[in-house]
Amino acid sequence: MGRLRILGSGTSTGVPEIGCTCPVCTSTDPRDNRLRASSLLHTDDAVILIDCGPDFREQMLSASSFEKIDGVLVTHEHYDHVGGLDDLRPFGRFADIPIYSNAYTIAHLRARMPYCFVDKVYPGIPRIYLQEVEAGQAFHINRTEVLPLRVMHGRLPILGYRIGGRVGYITDMHTMPEESYEQLKDLDVLVINALRPEPHPTHQNISEALKAAGRIGAKETYFIHMSHHAGLHADIEKQLPPHVHFAYDGLEIDF
Repeated sequence: MGRLRILGSGTSTGVPEIGCTCPVCTSTDPRDNRLRASSLLHTDDAVILIDCGPDFREQMLSASSFEKIDGVLVTHEHYDHVGGLDDLRPFGRFADIPIYSNAYTIAHLRARMPYCFVDKVYPGIPRIYLQEVEAGQAFHINRTEVLPLRVMHGRLPILGYRIGGRVGYITDMHTMPEESYEQLKDLDVLVINALRPEPHPTHQNISEALKAAGRIGAKETYFIHMSHHAGLHADIEKQLPPHVHFAYDGLEIDF
């Protein structure tokens, strides 16, 4: 058995968006409050964080979780997915934490956080180190197999992940090559982005996400990375087909 906790289900601005008074941003339904996208996965032998955005501290306080993190899977270098890496500092009390991503993202993280990756470290910096991985080349976190997948975020190649053979995690996808679809067959749980009803140049809209989810055919699919334009959770959830759901912050999924 495993468990996936959705730490954040929102897009880069979060929901509510600053300055907006739309029905979603002023909703009293807590499922309409969406922090930046991130998830925490427990397998039989590993605790794996997927992305670490600027809301990470708040998310972990809400989750009441303080335990060893065996690895962080980073999808890409955009701030809403890596802005919280410095807040991993308390988790360094357990052990140094590997950060896995592709070469492009790792280069950007070195440039963005140079103080973390120097030969002579000083007290107080996060105990993290970078591990380069490639799409299609599986690796292990403890005994849990992780397969990185090629995903296209507009024109930018980023990573999705298949974890433990049973969970697929895709965010910021606009398109995906055929081999990635093949690598996502026979999932128990798929988490995938669905920004809004209208088309977007670098993200799937809801109808595109439904098509991708139908093609992958996981037993259960959960949409994340929604903007306030996606609509009210209670309304949209009723319109989705069986076994497809709008995720929300704090949702826990057993598999």
